[in-house]
Amino acid sequence: MKNTNPLPTNVAESIGIPGIYERRKLPDPSFKALWSTIILPTDIKESLLCQAALNFTMRAKVSRTVVPLHGIILLAGAPGTGKTTLAKGLANETAELLKTPVTYLEVEPHSLASSALGKTQRAVSELFGTTIAEHAIQGPTIVLLDEVETILVDRAKLSMDANPIDVHRATDAALVALDHLASKYPNLLIVATSNFPEAIDDAFISRCDAIFQVPLPDAEAAEIILRDTLHGLAQTYPSLKALASSPSLKSVAARSVGLDGRQLRKLVAAACTVRRETAVNPGLLTHSDLERAASLANRGGKS
Repeated sequence: MKNTNPLPTNVAESIGIPGIYERRKLPDPSFKALWSTIILPTDIKESLLCQAALNFTMRAKVSRTVVPLHGIILLAGAPGTGKTTLAKGLANETAELLKTPVTYLEVEPHSLASSALGKTQRAVSELFGTTIAEHAIQGPTIVLLDEVETILVDRAKLSMDANPIDVHRATDAALVALDHLASKYPNLLIVATSNFPEAIDDAFISRCDAIFQVPLPDAEAAEIILRDTLHGLAQTYPSLKALASSPSLKSVAARSVGLDGRQLRKLVAAACTVRRETAVNPGLLTHSDLERAASLANRGGKS
């Protein structure tokens, strides 16, 4: 489907929508590849997509007294596991599965915080109560709420530093607004991500319809990521095609377990710095270079 709202990245901020980093219509060709970029077990991805689709097919037809869905999915996991990319890909896959245009909004959480008493609370209330609601009333909407712990802080762990009263009130305001959105807009889905789920307020956790743990790549996933990275580089350096298909990558992947997806892709770049020859011409990269880079990464060196 052709993108009916070809807004460039960050255009929402430039036209003055507080708290919104990006807005676009889905499906969007630039988002389509994101879903396959993140390597996860098929059952996790399928369950995630089905949960997102169910939000739009069930909530408008079934009373919340029967099934109290809030339209919230939480993706939790270590930094570098691809939660944000996965969320964007999920939004596009959902639009394609439902065969309907979806408005995508990406929240800029750090723009909501303020040291001025009461300002954070007002910003949060305006974002959820006005901005998101105004989009949701127009049709299916998916909101990416990255680093949700910056907005919905665990109130039980707040100290008396940095305006705790305001932070407390901002969390209260967000929870009230989320309840309002859940009851009024069944065509709204919020996909939240967090590197530190233990820092999120329990009341928000209880409102999530599903929580998905995004794991670090195992050996099989690491191999797929390494091959994908090398195949991508082979478009610029054709001599790497053979290395990208080599069975020897299994041993590199096994040695790389414990690295996240971002680190695995950077490992290939790090391997190009092992020798001067490969730094000048990455097309000369070898299996030995990758093995050495993996060893350094596991010792806390280059990655």
